[in-house]
Amino acid sequence: MLFAGPIEFLKSAPALQFLPDPEMPEVAFAGRSNVGKSSLLNALTGRKSIARASVTPGRTQELNFFEVGEPALLRLVDMPGYGFAKAPIKVVEQWHRLVRDYLRGRVVLKRTLLLIDARHGVKPIDVDMMRMLDEAAVGYRVVLTKADKIKASELAEVLAATQAVARKRIAAFPQVLVTSAEKKMGIAELRAAVLADSES
Repeated sequence: MLFAGPIEFLKSAPALQFLPDPEMPEVAFAGRSNVGKSSLLNALTGRKSIARASVTPGRTQELNFFEVGEPALLRLVDMPGYGFAKAPIKVVEQWHRLVRDYLRGRVVLKRTLLLIDARHGVKPIDVDMMRMLDEAAVGYRVVLTKADKIKASELAEVLAATQAVARKRIAAFPQVLVTSAEKKMGIAELRAAVLADSES
C-alpha cells in the first residue's frame, strides 16, 4: 500500500554537500547505464515517469532522491549509472567519487539494490561495483532486470551464475531477485524487499 500513496521527487545532488538531511531510511538503486533502472523504479512505484527512462545511457549524473509516503517514510535513491556513459573521464571520475562517498558515509542508507541486465549477466564492471559496496560495508541485493527478454532456460542459467557470484561477496544477499519492469514480473517481491530493508 505504501507505493500506492504519494511519491515525490525531492532533489538531485551533484555532490555530497547537496544531500538532503538524513531524516529517514534510504534504499539506493545502482546499475550499469541502460540496465533499466528508471523503468524498474517506475514499475516499483507504479508510476509512468517518476524516473525518466533515457534513450541515451548515462543521463543520470547525480543522486536523485524520491520520498515515498505521506508523511514520507523512506527515500528511494537513483544513483548514477556506470559503464556506457558517453562522458569525459573527469566527469566519470566525479560520478564514481560521489557514489563511493555516498555509500561510505550515508548513515541512513539501509540497502543498495544492484541491478544486473539478465541478457548479459554479471560483467567485470558489475564486479567492480560489488567490490565498492563490499568495501563500503553496505549490504546489497542483486536484482536481475529485463528477465522477459530471454528464454526461461537462459534465465535459469543466468540466475544460477549470478547467485554463484553473489555468494562470494561479503556484503551481498545470497538470494537474487528476478524482475521485468515491462511485464511487472517480480515487482511485488521487490516492493516487499525494499519495505523490509527500509525497516531493518
